[in-house]
Amino acid sequence: MATTERSGLFIRNVVFGIEDSLVSTVGLLSGIAAVGVPHAIVLMTGFVLIFVEGVSMAIGSFLSEESAQEYERGASAASGRSFLGALVMLVSYVIAGLVPVAPYLFAAGLHALYWSIGLSLAVLALLGYAQARFSGLPAFSRALRMCLLGGFAIVVGVAVGSVFGIA
Repeated sequence: MATTERSGLFIRNVVFGIEDSLVSTVGLLSGIAAVGVPHAIVLMTGFVLIFVEGVSMAIGSFLSEESAQEYERGASAASGRSFLGALVMLVSYVIAGLVPVAPYLFAAGLHALYWSIGLSLAVLALLGYAQARFSGLPAFSRALRMCLLGGFAIVVGVAVGSVFGIA
C-alpha cells in the first residue's frame, strides 16, 4: 500500500472514529442525563455504547474499505488495508468515547452533563483544527465547523431526551 493511500486510510478512519464517537456518545448521554436518569444508568449506557459502537464502526470500516477495493478492482479483495482501517476506527472510537463519559466518573447530574458537552466540543474543535492543519486548510473555520456540526447533534440528543423522556 502506497504511503499516500495509507495516510488517507488512517486520516479517514481517525477523523470519522473520533467525530462519530464524541458526537454519538455525548448526544446519547446528554439526552438521557438531561431528563434525570440515575447516574449509574448514564455511566453504564456510555460504556456499552462506546464498546458496541466501536466494534460496529470497525466492522463497518472493514466492510466499506473492502467493498471499495473490490469495486475498484472488479474482484475479491482481502487485504491488510481493510483490517488496518478497522483497527484504526476501533481504537479512535473507543478512546474518543471516553471523553464524554469521563465527567460522569467524577460528577453527577447537570455538572457532569455540562462538562461532558464542553469537553466533547473542545475535542471536536481540536480535531477540526488538526485536520485543517494537516490538510493545509483554514484552521479556525474547520474547528468552528466541527463544533457547530457536533453541537447540532448534541442539541438533537437533548431535544429527543426531553421530548421522549420517561424518567
